[in-house]
Amino acid sequence: IWSCETGGVGVSPSSLTSNYIGPEHSSTFTAWCNSHLRKAGTQIENIEEDFRNGLKLMLLLEVISGERLPKPDKGKMRFHKIANVNKALDFIASKGVKLVSIGAEEIVDGNVKMTLGMIWTIILRFAIQDISVEETSAKEGLLLWCQRKTAPYRNVNVQNFHISWKDGLALCALIHRHRPDLIDYSKLRKDDPIGNLNTAFEVAEKFLDIPKMLDAEDIVNTPKPDEKAIMTYVSCFYHAFAGAEQTAANRICKVLAVNQENERLMEEYEKLASELLEWIRRTIPWLENRVAEQTMRAMQQKLEDFRDYRRVHKPPRVQEKCQLEINFNTLQTKLRLSNRPAFMPSEGKMVSDIANAWKGLEQVEKGYEEWLLTEIRRLERLDHLAEKFKQKCNLHEAWTAGKEDLLTQKDYESASLMEIRALMRKHEAFESDLAAHQDRVEQIAAIAQELNELDYHDAATINARCQGICDQWDNLGTLTQKRRDALERVEKLWETIDQLYLEFAKRAAPFNNWMDGATEDLQDMFIVHSIEEIQSLITAHDQFKATLPEADKERMATMGIQNEILKIAQTYGIKLSGINPYTNLSPQDITNKWETVKHLVPLRDQMLQEELARQQANERLRRQFAAQANIIGPWIQTKMEEIGHVSVDISGSLEEQMNNLKQYEQNIINYKSNIDKLEGDHQLIQEALIFDNKHTNYTMEHIRVGWEQLLTTIARTINEVENQILTRDAKGISQEQLNEFRASFNHFDRVSMGWKAFKGEKNKNGGEVEFARIMTLVDPNNTGVVTFQAFIDFMTRETAETDTAEQVMASFKILASDKPYITVDELRRELPPEQAEYCITRMTKYIGTDIPPGALDYISFSSALYGESDL
Repeated sequence: IWSCETGGVGVSPSSLTSNYIGPEHSSTFTAWCNSHLRKAGTQIENIEEDFRNGLKLMLLLEVISGERLPKPDKGKMRFHKIANVNKALDFIASKGVKLVSIGAEEIVDGNVKMTLGMIWTIILRFAIQDISVEETSAKEGLLLWCQRKTAPYRNVNVQNFHISWKDGLALCALIHRHRPDLIDYSKLRKDDPIGNLNTAFEVAEKFLDIPKMLDAEDIVNTPKPDEKAIMTYVSCFYHAFAGAEQTAANRICKVLAVNQENERLMEEYEKLASELLEWIRRTIPWLENRVAEQTMRAMQQKLEDFRDYRRVHKPPRVQEKCQLEINFNTLQTKLRLSNRPAFMPSEGKMVSDIANAWKGLEQVEKGYEEWLLTEIRRLERLDHLAEKFKQKCNLHEAWTAGKEDLLTQKDYESASLMEIRALMRKHEAFESDLAAHQDRVEQIAAIAQELNELDYHDAATINARCQGICDQWDNLGTLTQKRRDALERVEKLWETIDQLYLEFAKRAAPFNNWMDGATEDLQDMFIVHSIEEIQSLITAHDQFKATLPEADKERMATMGIQNEILKIAQTYGIKLSGINPYTNLSPQDITNKWETVKHLVPLRDQMLQEELARQQANERLRRQFAAQANIIGPWIQTKMEEIGHVSVDISGSLEEQMNNLKQYEQNIINYKSNIDKLEGDHQLIQEALIFDNKHTNYTMEHIRVGWEQLLTTIARTINEVENQILTRDAKGISQEQLNEFRASFNHFDRVSMGWKAFKGEKNKNGGEVEFARIMTLVDPNNTGVVTFQAFIDFMTRETAETDTAEQVMASFKILASDKPYITVDELRRELPPEQAEYCITRMTKYIGTDIPPGALDYISFSSALYGESDL
C-alpha cells in the first residue's frame, strides 16, 4: 500500500476519494510522462521498467520543473541506479512533498504500485498543486476553473472528476471555449459519449499538443471513471489554456498601468500649471501698481512687502516652475518609451505659455524695487523740504508780526523835530531790514514751488501759507513806501539826529542781520548721502567759525559807539531817555544774540559729527556688501560654466555625470547661506536709505537673478541626464553607444554653422526632403534648436520594442474567447479588480444583434489607448 503527504500548501492524496494507485493508471501516467519527455527528445514504453535506472526519471523532473538536478551516475550497477533514483526523490522532497513508504529500492526493483504512486505524486506536485483560482488551489482550483469555463454550455454540469466527464461534452466544451474554431459544439449529441470523447482526444492531440491518455470505451463502460486519470488529463488542458490567458491578462494590466500612471502625471501637470499661472496672474497687477503712497511709512511698508515677496513668496514658485518643466520632460519621455502620443497640455498651459507668463512677471518686477526706492527718496526729500518750509515760515512770520501796525501808526504827527528825524532813520533801518528779508521770502516761494513740482501730498496747505506770506510781503512793501513818503514830507522840518545814535544804528543793523543769518544757518536742517557731502558741510562750518573773531571785533566796535554816547552824556550832563531813536536794537539785544550764536556753534558741531559717524557707518555697510557680492557674483558664473562643461562631457558614464551634477547641486545648496547673509546686508543698506555703492558692480537683483538661473540650470541638467538614463535603460543603449551619440551631437553643436551647416550639406547633396523629415522628428516645434534628448530619441526610434494597439487587441481577444466583444463578468474574472474596473469605466458598449448584457467594445478601447490624449 502506497501513500504520500505534501508539505505546506498543496494537495495530499487524502483529498481524493481513494489513495489506491493501480495498473489501470499505467497508460494514462505513461502518456502524461511522454508529453513532457518528448520535449527532451525521448520517451518511455514501460513505466515500471524505463524509470528503474533513474536517468529518465531525473530527466522528467528537470523538464517539468525547469531546474537542473545533480549530475546522474552513468554506471549500470544496482547502486548507481539507486543513487539516481534517490537524487530524484530528494528533489521531490525539496519541493515540499513528504514521501511515505516509497524508497529507491522499490523503484529500481520495478515495483509497479510504488512507481505509479511516485508518478502520481509528481503529477500532484507539478501539474495540480500550483493551480490557483479565486483563492482556491490544487484539485479545488482545477475544478473551479473547469466549472467557470464550461458554465455557458448546455448539457454540461461539472461537479467532480469522474461522472461529470463520461459523456465527453465537458472536454469538448473546454476546447470550444478556448478554440471555437476546432469543434462545432452545436453538432454534438449527449447520447454519443464515445464519439464526443474521441473527438476531444483527437482534437487535443492534433491541435493542442495534448497526447491521448484515456480510452473512451473504458470511461463510458465504467460506472465511475478513474478520478486520478481524468484529473491528470484535464490538468493538461489547464496548462495549455491558462498560460495564454495569464499572458494576455498580464499584457493588458501592464498597458493599463502605464496609461493610468501617464494620466496621473498629466493631471498633476495640469494642476501645477494652473496654480502657478493663477499665482502669476494675481501677482502681476500688484507689481504693475505704481501708485505712490503719500507718507514715508506707507512706502517703506511697500518696500518690506516686496522684500517678503522676493525672500518668501517667489522662491517656492521658482522651484515649482522648474519642477513643472522637469515633470513635463519626464512625462514626454515615458510617453515616447511606451509608444504613446505626446502630451499636449490644455490651451494656455504649455511650458512655453508658463515661460512667457514668467517672463512677463519678471518684466514688471524688474523696475518695481527701483521705483519704490525712488519714491522713498522723493518722500524723504519732500519731508525735508516741508520741514524747512515750515521753519522759514515761522521765522518770517515771527519777524513780520506787528510790522503792519508799526507802518500804519501816525506817531510822526505829534513828534518833535528830533523824534521825526529819529523816525526817519528808524524807517531807513526798517527798509534795510526789509530788504535783507527779501531773500528769505524768495526761498520760501522756491521751496513751495519745488514741493508742488514733487507732488507733495499736502501742497494745498503749503500753497495757502506761501500765498499769505507773499500777499503780506507785498502789503508791507506798499505800507513801507507810504510811510517813507510821509516822513520825507516833514523831514525838512527836523534837525539832524545825533550822529552817534545814527552810527550805532547803522552798524548795529547789519551786524544784527548777520547774527540773524548766522543763527538761521546754524539751525538750518540738512540731508546728505555720502561722507563727501557731510565733509563739505563741516568745512563750511569751520570756515564760518573762522569769521567769529572778526565778527567779535565788529560787535566790540558797535558796543564802543554806545559807550561813547554814554561817555558824552555823562561828560556833558545829558539826560538820556535810554532809547536810541534810530533803531529798536539795544546793546542788550546785540549781546543776547551774540550769546545765542556762540551757544549754537558747538551744537552745530555735534550735529555734523553725528551725521559724519552715520555716513561712515553707511560706508562700512557698502564695503561689507561689496566684499561679499564681488565673491558671490563670479562664483555663480563659474558654477554655471562648470555645469555646462559637465553636460557635454562624454568621458564618463551617465551615472558618473549624475553623481558630479548631484555634487554640484549639493555644493550650490550649501552655498545658500552666503546668499542669505548677503540678503541681510542688503536689507541693512536699504534700511539705512543707501542708494548707491561705488565699490561693486553687483546689485542684489543681479545676485538674485544669477542664483535663480543657477538653481534652474542644475535642476534642468540633472533632469536631462535622468531622462537619458531612462531612455538608455528602456532602449537598451550601451554606454559606448551613448558616448558615440554624445560625440556626434557635440560635433554638430561645436562647428561654426552647427545644424544649419549640416542642413546646407544635405541640401547640396540632394537630401533636403530626408533632412526635413529628420528635423520634424528632432525639432517638432521648429525652434531651430536640437536637444541631445531629441537626438537620442531619433537615433533609437527604429529599434524600440514597445506594445502596440494590435498586441493589446489580440490579448483581449484571448480573454474574450475569440469574440469581438468582452463582457463585464469576463473582465472581472480574468483581470485584477483595479484593472478590470479601469476597463469597464472606459470601454463603450458593443453594438450588435443578439449581444448579451454587459458586452463591451475592446477593439475601440485598444485603439484609443494609442490615440490622442484627452488631456
